[in-house]
Amino acid sequence: MERNAERTGDRRRLPPLNALRAFEAAARHLNFSRAADELSVTPGAVSQQIQNLEDYVGAALFKRTPKGLLLTDAAQTALPALREAFDRLAEAASLLTAAVDGRRLTITAAPSFAAKWLVPRLGKFEEAHPQVDVWLSAGIEVVDLTAGEVDLAIRYGSGRYPGLEVARLMSEAVLPVASPDLLARQPLAEPADLVNHVLLHDGSPELDDSCPDWSMWLAARGLKNVDGARGPRFNQSSLVIEAAVNGRGVALAKRTLAQADLDAGRLVAPLQIATAVDFAYYLVHPKAKGRLPQVKAFVAWIKAEAEAHEAALRAIDNGAGI
Repeated sequence: MERNAERTGDRRRLPPLNALRAFEAAARHLNFSRAADELSVTPGAVSQQIQNLEDYVGAALFKRTPKGLLLTDAAQTALPALREAFDRLAEAASLLTAAVDGRRLTITAAPSFAAKWLVPRLGKFEEAHPQVDVWLSAGIEVVDLTAGEVDLAIRYGSGRYPGLEVARLMSEAVLPVASPDLLARQPLAEPADLVNHVLLHDGSPELDDSCPDWSMWLAARGLKNVDGARGPRFNQSSLVIEAAVNGRGVALAKRTLAQADLDAGRLVAPLQIATAVDFAYYLVHPKAKGRLPQVKAFVAWIKAEAEAHEAALRAIDNGAGI
C-alpha cells in the first residue's frame, strides 16, 4: 500500500505549470518572443522557464539553429500529450465554473433557428426546469466550444464536428411559401405561375450544395421563362420568411423555420413541393459538458421536441400526399 502511495505521489509531482505553459507556447510558435507576447511576459522570462523545465527533465527541449528554433525528439514526443493536458485543464476549469453556477445553461444557435424554432419553445423547457437559467446567444459566427464559455450549440450543417459529442436533431427541406393575401390577389396553382410573382431569395451563409436556390429550382422543372436571379435577397432565413409573411413575394424557404407560420396560416405552401437537403440541425457539445445536469436536461428536452416536430411534419405530408 505504501509503495502504491509513493508511486501515486511521484506521478503528482509535476514541473511548474508556468514552465509547461512557456514550453507549449514556445513550441507552438518556435519563437520565444511570440510566446512571450502570448503569455504577457518578457522573452527572458520564457527563456528562464524553458531552462527550468530542461533542468527538471534533464534534457534539452529546443535546438538553436541559424534558421531558428527546432524541437528535440523528446519535446516532439511530449508536446501532443501536453497540449491535450492543457485542453483538459481548460475543460475542467469550465466544469468547475458551471458546477458552481449550476443554474446557468449557455446555448449558441444561428439567429434564424433561434428566432423561428427555438425561442417559441423555450418556455416549455423553463417551466419543466425552473432551476435552470437559459442564456441564449444567437450569432452567425461559429463558436469554439472547447473554450468552455458555451455549454452547447445547435448547428446547421453536415454533422462533422470532430472532438465533440454530436446528436442529429432534425432534417431540413425547402419549399415555396407565400402569404394567403398575396395568393388571393395573384394565384399560384402551378410552378409556371411564378412568372407573375416576385421571387424572394434566402442568401444566408450556410454552404450546402444540395440546397437549391430559385434558379436551380426553376431549372429542375424546365421553367425557362422565369428569371430565377431577380428579386430581393436576405442574409438570414428568418428575414426571407418575414418578407413572405408580409406579402412581398414567394420565398423558397427552409421548412423547419417556416412551419410555425404555415401552421398559423400566415403562410401557405400552394405548390406542396418540398425538396430535401443534405444539411440538418445538430446538437453539439464537448463530452465533459454532457455530465452537467442542466445540459443533460436540455439535451433530453430538445431531442423530444425535435422528434415531435418531425412527426408532425410527417403527418402533414401524409395528409397532403407529398
